[in-house]
Amino acid sequence: MPLFSTLDLVALTLFLGVWALYAFALARVERRQHGLNFEMQRHRGGWMTQMLGREMRMVDAQIVSALQNGTAFFASTSLIAVGGALTILRSTEEILHVVSALPFGIRSTAVQWEAKSIGLAVIFVYAFFKFAWSYRLYNYLAIMIGAAPSFEQKDTPDAKTHAERMAKLCDVAGRHFNRGQRAFFFALGYLGWFLSPWLLIASTVAVAGVLWRRQFASDSRRALIGE
Repeated sequence: MPLFSTLDLVALTLFLGVWALYAFALARVERRQHGLNFEMQRHRGGWMTQMLGREMRMVDAQIVSALQNGTAFFASTSLIAVGGALTILRSTEEILHVVSALPFGIRSTAVQWEAKSIGLAVIFVYAFFKFAWSYRLYNYLAIMIGAAPSFEQKDTPDAKTHAERMAKLCDVAGRHFNRGQRAFFFALGYLGWFLSPWLLIASTVAVAGVLWRRQFASDSRRALIGE
């Protein structure tokens, strides 16, 4: 007897496919359509250029520290979420007994519930690696800001090259952070699978739609591009 029904496998394939397709489409479209991430990338370049012209760079160091703190928070939250998923895995029988009494009557075997719990834990582990790497890259960025040429040398080729490298490093750190957050959002969609494969399909499409709207049709994006 197969572990999951055909509908479950279709729903899971759709979940993974939509996640991968969203990431691919975003990378291909955001520059042309001036997505939120692309606009923030431009501002990172402007930040580093402005930083070179400042004699005192405590503000820049504080900004990097704030970015690190936010990334550290999500990394810690990822570990807590992994622990929660493993707790669900360990308490399978008790949880199935509780959910079987719910009005909509979830029908699931212990093995199926455990497999779904492992999948949820894997998503949060992926998110942790993304947040942890982003945190480390922000550490590197702080070092590069400390090693930046003095403001008297801001117009030299070496200073401009250094600013471009810092902007690229900051962009990579932000990209990994965004991927970690994206994993969190899709994990919320994945939770629908614990109730029904149909709910997984619906929640996956809903999450992808919300994320796409925030990139290309949100108030924050319009504020950045001046619309």
